[in-house]
Amino acid sequence: MGGIKHLNISDQKNHFFAHSIEGAPDCVNWEPLADHLSAVGALAGEFAGIFGASGPAVASGLLHDIGKASTEYQDYIAGKGPSPNHSTAGAIEAIRLFPHPLSKMIAFAVAGHHAGLANGAGHNDYGRSTLEQRLSEAGELPDYSGWENHVEGLPDMAAMVPKRQFEPNAHGPLFERAFLTRMLFSCLVDADSIATERFYARVEGRDPPPRGGVLTPDHLALVREKTEAKRSDDTAVNRIRATVLDHAVGKAALPPGLFTLTVPTGGGKTLTSLRFAIEHAALHGLRRIVYVIPYTSIIEQTAAIFRDVLGEDAVLEHHSAFDWDGSAPADGDDVEHEGRAGLAKLRRDSENWDAPVIVTTAVQFFESLFAAKRGKARKLHNLANSVIVLDEAQSLPVRLLHPCLAAIEELANNYGASPVLCTATQPALRRQDGALPKGVAGLDIDDERELAPDPKALYGVLKRVEIEWPVAGAQVTDEDIVAGFAQAPQMLCIVNSRAHAKALYDAIAGTDGACHLTTLMCAKHRRAVLAKLRNDLRHDRPVRLVSTSLIEAGVDVDFPEVWRAMAGLDSIAQSAGRCNREGRLNGRLGRTVVFDHADRPTPRALRLFAEATGWVRRQGLDPLGLVGVREYFKELYFRKGADQLDAATLRGERFATLPAIAAAGRSFDFPFAAIDAAFRLIEETMEPVLIPWDDEARTAINILEHAPLPPAGVTRKLQQYTVPVPANVRAAMLGTGAVQAVRPDLYGDRFVVLESSSLYDRDTGLRLDDPTWRSADSNFIV
Repeated sequence: MGGIKHLNISDQKNHFFAHSIEGAPDCVNWEPLADHLSAVGALAGEFAGIFGASGPAVASGLLHDIGKASTEYQDYIAGKGPSPNHSTAGAIEAIRLFPHPLSKMIAFAVAGHHAGLANGAGHNDYGRSTLEQRLSEAGELPDYSGWENHVEGLPDMAAMVPKRQFEPNAHGPLFERAFLTRMLFSCLVDADSIATERFYARVEGRDPPPRGGVLTPDHLALVREKTEAKRSDDTAVNRIRATVLDHAVGKAALPPGLFTLTVPTGGGKTLTSLRFAIEHAALHGLRRIVYVIPYTSIIEQTAAIFRDVLGEDAVLEHHSAFDWDGSAPADGDDVEHEGRAGLAKLRRDSENWDAPVIVTTAVQFFESLFAAKRGKARKLHNLANSVIVLDEAQSLPVRLLHPCLAAIEELANNYGASPVLCTATQPALRRQDGALPKGVAGLDIDDERELAPDPKALYGVLKRVEIEWPVAGAQVTDEDIVAGFAQAPQMLCIVNSRAHAKALYDAIAGTDGACHLTTLMCAKHRRAVLAKLRNDLRHDRPVRLVSTSLIEAGVDVDFPEVWRAMAGLDSIAQSAGRCNREGRLNGRLGRTVVFDHADRPTPRALRLFAEATGWVRRQGLDPLGLVGVREYFKELYFRKGADQLDAATLRGERFATLPAIAAAGRSFDFPFAAIDAAFRLIEETMEPVLIPWDDEARTAINILEHAPLPPAGVTRKLQQYTVPVPANVRAAMLGTGAVQAVRPDLYGDRFVVLESSSLYDRDTGLRLDDPTWRSADSNFIV
């Protein structure tokens, strides 16, 4: 083979390279391997220093690319040969150099820094070799001897010991070890990406893209100014909101750790949680606020509120509409990192949550915590020393509740984070609540760390709704609901599937004020509907709204009457929160009617929740009171049982995350790839379809079709014009030509645009009534 050979040891340091430059002959301005290793080690150590583990992170950075110290790799980047394996060498040396288990942590991170974290042992079933297999390949690797000449400052044994004592996790044996491995992996891959980004920027004569998006005193001043400006005592509700805000701010001095914020709907949770978070961060030197929301349908609304307070540049949205995580390069695929193509790749991978305020979804947040892929894991280290607000905490996925609790407590106990469980229907997750089944530890949160003043009293003074339950055995029909709409000019009806919502809307479409909300509408469309109906409500005009459950969490509307199809008590309470929200009925309580439907039984996915609701009702408990809510969750968890609170699915079979981690034992053979494949909050994969809903959308799509790379502003703008559909539905639409991929040569099927305007209804959104794709989506809940 050609390339760089027969060099003296003294020359190797300057003649072995990490990155080449396309079109630059004779290695001019190529990046020396020693420089890249040093830069990545320093950055990774800086990132991990936040949680006291800089030593192993530095070692990971210094070792990750030592496999490039081979003539085969140098031939490859010179365009003279195939890409060799360069990631395994550093893992092998880590095992040789360091004691167990630090050696295994570093080996996992280094071996996976392109392909992703592997399973420790077993079969190669997840698209990558196990770590055990990788470590057995020493004799098959290119000769990388002399790697030590490119590595300076490898930590000694004393420096390798973490500077903090990582507490054992109460939810699962050895969880803290697996989690630390993920965090070291996160530090390494983020450092690798940023160091490479900086190198190519220098080569092109540009300044590196600015980074370091953390909270500042200016952000604190803005939040204080805006929240005080919004303070009002013109109504009893606003006076209560001010009291809640002041009490939460008064708790900001408490040490970082777990908190709850339990406030009835309409009590001002969003701004209160933001104000607490930034005051708490300022007092304790925390770096950022991560706001976790259960639904993409309301994320834009919350992000808009925060931008109004903090400014456009302070808030980062991250959700599934345009998620670049799926395109991480395969092991050894450094062509993606060369020249302009490399910059594009880095840009696509730049979602590392290095911003003052991040607004994301529960899916993005929790799946990232259990991810093995480079793109998804890259952001994790930036959760350390952050305030994490889990909005609508009752929406934590029940079938994955136990591993989610383990991750929340791990961040609080070992990474200096302050998670806040923020909700009107607190899901009884504290240990003292006694609601979780045997074998599932609750969260260690004492009463002092509740941010609301006397939640029980708050629920009394903020009661604005009376729940009307169905008479035993009685069922309603769509005709009954239509009759209810006829009698109530301002009424909201929430049902359990998109198909039912559309059918019900069709039945009232000719009625004055009829409107419809569903996730089959793009966000821009939904916002237009909400803006109109809110204006009509304020001016006492008819508004007859049919919606799926998307309206329950965080959507600020105020109806005098709400009907809700039978569901879990938390959903019913959220629905009631859209009724008489501002207390403007002259002392009267709003009317919330819960019903069983004659022709549309509660979907199977919701039946257990509905049964727990029925149990609370039979006990005669106030469904909106703290005791009723706690007993609902206790009954729900009891009916589920401990096994069903850790019930991911892998290849059609149940996969328990925490036992899988514990079973790795002291061998440290954690099944990272299997966990990544199994841990899905939404079992059916959803994919975005772009809707050319207005001129702005059409212009943005046109730019996307002609730009050499997706402009950041355009992709962000297009987020508001997407509709999520199941992956198989989108595939069917592509097959029939209902949608077309934009620039498939460049983007694959990442951007898919609806072709026919006849398939998007101005009242009900995307039509899914074509037989080639309707069946897969006809009963989707939201």
